Amino acid sequence: MDLASGLLCLDADPSARPCHACAACRKIEHRNHPDLHLLEPEGAGQQIRVGQVQALAAELALLPLEGRFRVAVVEHANRLNPDAQNALLKTLEEPPARVCLILAADDASTLLPTVVSRCARLRLGPVAADTIAELLDDANLADRSRGSALARLAGGRPGAAIALARRPEAVMAQGRLSRTLLDLLAADRRRRLGAQAELIADGTVLAAAATGTIDDIESADTAAPRARRGSGRSAGAGADRSTARRPSPAERRSAAAQVVYVWRDVARDLAVAARGGSREIRLHDLIDDLVGAAATVDADAVVAFLARLDAAARALDAYANPELVLDALLLEWPSSRQAA
Repeated sequence: MDLASGLLCLDADPSARPCHACAACRKIEHRNHPDLHLLEPEGAGQQIRVGQVQALAAELALLPLEGRFRVAVVEHANRLNPDAQNALLKTLEEPPARVCLILAADDASTLLPTVVSRCARLRLGPVAADTIAELLDDANLADRSRGSALARLAGGRPGAAIALARRPEAVMAQGRLSRTLLDLLAADRRRRLGAQAELIADGTVLAAAATGTIDDIESADTAAPRARRGSGRSAGAGADRSTARRPSPAERRSAAAQVVYVWRDVARDLAVAARGGSREIRLHDLIDDLVGAAATVDADAVVAFLARLDAAARALDAYANPELVLDALLLEWPSSRQAA
């Protein structure tokens, strides 16, 4: 969005763009600039389809209305289905005059080689904790101390840090999820498989925080304790389950994806602790638990599990059943020597 602002900013000094103060920058901030075109996943499958790409191509063929360019931002471009990617090729190869296309992808491996070859690639890595803390402080979302902690929890992802700062219940859910995963190192298969509902419940809270859906956060946060209680034995508990809305497949996949994100951070810190690098642990609130658990697990097995988590994230993007993905991960999560 900063790149879009820089292209459409009205400041007379090019070095001052984006100024974030002119009319164009304010319109982009509110995403209502007539020359800014946003393409996002839609529908139950959360895909970008060929019809959306065709409509975008038709809009980009027109001259800019207010600015020097027409700027198209394809958010979650890794969710372009194959037909949509093929429909985008012509526009990428020969874009109309004064058109800039930006494809933002979490995982470029899902993009066709023909699409990637027509783009200039810019890799964005994790942002330093101090930078994120400053960002949160400037936005009055958290002071520097809490901002640094949120930055570590978010793994250097500014968007995730902002979502956590706005939703304290999400921070609690992430903490519960991390502790549950560490506890499962010493659990047997039955306990592991029984924990799936807990993981998805807390993942739902995190997914709602990421999308800013307040109602979803409230319902998910009340569902998490219910999931941890297990199956209800009273008539009231049964009635509560019957009236609760079952999450859609897309919502369950999003929740499972959030579980995988948190799991990756826990496994990463566990691998670091197992190699003796306690100073590099990001989850400071769990440092004692991580160091203690690291002494009981095989470091090589944890490193191998990190690759398994990456494969699970790709499987979820490819519409794998979220419950089956989590079951497989729960059974493959390394066991502590005491449990073995």
